[in-house]
Amino acid sequence: MKIKWVILTLIIAITTVLTGCEPLKVLNPKGPQAETTADVIWISIMTMAVVVITVIALYIFYVIKASRRPDDYEPPYIKSNPIVESLIVGVPVLIIIFLTVVTVKSLYVVEAPPEIYENQEPLVIYASSSNWKWHFSYPEEDIETVNYLFIPTNRPIKFKLYSYGPISSFWIPQLGGQKYAMVHATTTLHLAADVPGEYMGRNANFTGKGFAEQTFNVKAMPPEEYEKWVEEVKATAEPLTKKKFDELLEPGHLGQLTFTGNHLGFSPPPMSHGEMSSDTEETDSGLSMQPHESKDKSGNESD
Repeated sequence: MKIKWVILTLIIAITTVLTGCEPLKVLNPKGPQAETTADVIWISIMTMAVVVITVIALYIFYVIKASRRPDDYEPPYIKSNPIVESLIVGVPVLIIIFLTVVTVKSLYVVEAPPEIYENQEPLVIYASSSNWKWHFSYPEEDIETVNYLFIPTNRPIKFKLYSYGPISSFWIPQLGGQKYAMVHATTTLHLAADVPGEYMGRNANFTGKGFAEQTFNVKAMPPEEYEKWVEEVKATAEPLTKKKFDELLEPGHLGQLTFTGNHLGFSPPPMSHGEMSSDTEETDSGLSMQPHESKDKSGNESD
């Protein structure tokens, strides 16, 4: 009787706690890349659930069966059972092969531009991190934002990631997986938003005491609304100078800032591994694809 009440109490407590939890953002995708990731997560969860439920069910079955045996029962001696041994070895191997195929296939999908937008020209955004903020450069629009990101819906977004400090991890859970931003290399991340809305982005890699607040807001909006926002920025924002940008790179936290122009001309990103400078040549910023200079916490410059 006591065990019954303990189990009932645990069920009530777990239910109460889970009721107050928000849905996991990675399982609430708003873009094609995030949908692929969420599908893989659900497949993994369901596969593991089948294994766990099967094991628990068999355990209960044999416990009940054993409890009904007479006290003087002695089980027969069995030297080996090929069927049982094949199941013990074969089933886990098949599960591993299945999950491996699903995972590897999904990696190729999320690393490439979204298939449904393959005929559209992507919007290129340079996303660079510093302690502890995010800088977003729009070479096509010739504007720059700090700690917030506006993007159009139903258009592929090509992020070029790099860092002015420690290795950071760029992550917008509802739009796709995370990827590292480094000092001496530029990495590429393809995302897209199908649904207008506001989403959370953050640095998912620990980079010191200010790491927890290195977040940014993402707003996906219809293309016409996005174009209107770009026009407003060009009409009202102050220009970004090298002096101002150097001040922004100092360690610390900032609010959301907006500028006309961008830092790509006077502080270019590093060259991508195995990539020529074709992406940057498309812009009119005259980038020199050399590794940029970065500052550590002490203010010392390093190549």
